[in-house]
Amino acid sequence: MKKSLTERLAILSDAAKYDASCASSGTVKRDSRASGGLGSTEGSGICHAYAPDGRCISLLKILLTNFCIYDCAYCVNRSSSNVERARFTPEEVIWLTLEFYRRNYIEGLFLSSGIIRSSDYTMEEMVRIVRELRVTHNFRGYIHLKSIPEASPRLIEEAGLHADRLSLNIELPTDHGITRFAPEKKPANIRRSMGDLRLKIEAAGEPTLRTKKRQRFVPAGQSTQMIVGADGANDATILATSGRLYSSYGLKRVYYSAFSPIPDSSKNLPLIKPPLMREHRLYQADWLYRFYGFGIDEITANQAGGMLDLTLDPKLAWALANRAEFPVDINRAERERLLRVPGLGTKTVKAIVSARRFRRLRLDDLQRLGISIKKVQSFISAEGWSPRRLIERPDLRAMFEPQPEQLSLL
Repeated sequence: MKKSLTERLAILSDAAKYDASCASSGTVKRDSRASGGLGSTEGSGICHAYAPDGRCISLLKILLTNFCIYDCAYCVNRSSSNVERARFTPEEVIWLTLEFYRRNYIEGLFLSSGIIRSSDYTMEEMVRIVRELRVTHNFRGYIHLKSIPEASPRLIEEAGLHADRLSLNIELPTDHGITRFAPEKKPANIRRSMGDLRLKIEAAGEPTLRTKKRQRFVPAGQSTQMIVGADGANDATILATSGRLYSSYGLKRVYYSAFSPIPDSSKNLPLIKPPLMREHRLYQADWLYRFYGFGIDEITANQAGGMLDLTLDPKLAWALANRAEFPVDINRAERERLLRVPGLGTKTVKAIVSARRFRRLRLDDLQRLGISIKKVQSFISAEGWSPRRLIERPDLRAMFEPQPEQLSLL
């Protein structure tokens, strides 16, 4: 029996939950109130994503279809999987996006898909959707499109003219893992597509000779996603791959998705999912690499087996393993050194650098800035404060570890 639109929406929105690379930040500001059309990339309004200023933005997050000709072992929608299948027509996705927006349910669209018939056929259907939304309906809301790596450069280029962000999923951190669990996918082709997209984004950012204007092309950049815990790669390997992707392809984000066991899966896949804390620690380490000046090798150098400490955050674990770097004088140290102090973020470091121009800072001054004294006092010196005895304590780690909890027998 043919499924109703509501039934297919339930299936394909649930199938999209495995895509972690869902964010709505970094694009240009557009508002239909000023120039006509429908939608906006600003304001607040079914996936929730967060902009850099903390706004929560709702996106219609769906697959065009969960049919797929590929048989990736880790994917619940693989061709051999016994899951309920469904498919939207392009017209239905366009109608859902517009109607959901008019009802103030969403502010944008996140669209991905299984691969049907061929990569080009699937990508052409997705491009048709975003082109119709932008050109025919003048939809000015946010659009994040999951690109098909094997699709022709012409289709990906057209997608970039209409979408705010494009994603090309690397899936697994090593070529060996991809070959083993997703033999139809070619890592070299994925990287080539990423490289082509970076060149197009950079070319669009250059002003033209005639008009001196910049072309609108994927203004929120490109991102990718890696599955954590499916192929046995340790955290050092995952972060090293992320570092190469950031530097080589100018990615805006690498998303980490903890592997979730699926029905009738390969015996080569783990039976249990990795702890969600591992995914969280990878995001923290990724942040240290991108915004705090840490090298990947620094973050993972003292971690047993190349795995991040699940008990302590990566910056605190690094500080405890490198006590010779401390204490840091908050009244004299440069910004780069302050950023390495556990408990100090980019905003608080900016506030410290600004405040110390007028007076020498004490611990109570830091407390007024909203800084946790308990976390920072072991690693800094301030006016009237030296942590010499604290930093040398053999049980310093125990001071930061969470207290054990008594488990309930019932």
